Amino acid sequence: MTVLTGFLGSGKTTVLNHVLQDPAFADTAVIVNEWGAVPIDHALVRESGENVVLLPSGCICCRVAGDLVRTLRELHQQRADGAIPAFRRVVIETSGLADPAPLLATLIEMPVVAARFALSGVAATIDAEHGMATLDAHPEAVKQAAMADRHVVTKLDRTPGGAAALEARLARLNPGARLMHADHGRVDARELLEAGLYRGEARAPDAAGWLNAGGVRRVAPPGAIHDPRIASFVWTHAEPLAWEDLETALETLLDLFGDRILRMKGLANVAGEPGPRAVHAVQHTLYPSARLATWPDADRSTRLVFIGRDLEEARAAPILDSFLSPQSRRGVPWQPSTPKT
Repeated sequence: MTVLTGFLGSGKTTVLNHVLQDPAFADTAVIVNEWGAVPIDHALVRESGENVVLLPSGCICCRVAGDLVRTLRELHQQRADGAIPAFRRVVIETSGLADPAPLLATLIEMPVVAARFALSGVAATIDAEHGMATLDAHPEAVKQAAMADRHVVTKLDRTPGGAAALEARLARLNPGARLMHADHGRVDARELLEAGLYRGEARAPDAAGWLNAGGVRRVAPPGAIHDPRIASFVWTHAEPLAWEDLETALETLLDLFGDRILRMKGLANVAGEPGPRAVHAVQHTLYPSARLATWPDADRSTRLVFIGRDLEEARAAPILDSFLSPQSRRGVPWQPSTPKT
């Protein structure tokens, strides 16, 4: 699943319509809030149900029927029953004022969803013409950009001078997100929809592109800070770790600072495992870890990328450090000592 978010008028529906016209993504299901959000009424082939229609491209368009979890469950059941064509990916278009955090938490923690769908990533559209003013005036827009894996800058045709200041601000706000440009709504659909760890066509997970820890490290301290409450940092550890200790440390950190942690993504070097474990969290919710067969590069250190609001590295990092006993740092699970008798 890909979550497509963006503030009111930022152009996400225009981007979505161009994606739906790409033949390579004909096996895509799209979930929107209302039919009016996507101009499809003139292009219906046939109705498949009260809330589902099939588009000429082969894509399936589904209206949220009250509850997103119920909608996803019903969509999956229709797929299994053969009532609609099989689909391999889902795009969820949020409303312009949506906070992505509760949505992502729902997708992660609800068993009926997590057992059938994997979160690929979050893409946020930002209007080049009004983006700076929108970020200044609306905390929702700041949070949408801060939680994204892709920043899609739209309406560049309306800004002859370019959008260098906006793009620099986005890079400071969320340096791990990859920047994309939309030409009258046209984007590279594959780059947009495969923003997460897992990619289509059974290709190997793109752990390096998903994490992009180097992007967080490379951003220099900004000269002018527009969004001082949003910050990102990378916590690293060179030696293998016991998974139980790291999981406990992450759960404790999320319990204490979950309301400040917008997203956390990482690769963990777990003792005794040949490849890394991919870890992901949204606010208080820790996504089940995934074992990867191989490392994406020569770096074998544990790397956790945090994007937070009012989250201080000086307070978060010591909590992680405190759970890693000397034995755990060498890859041996820590055990309490037994008093001698």
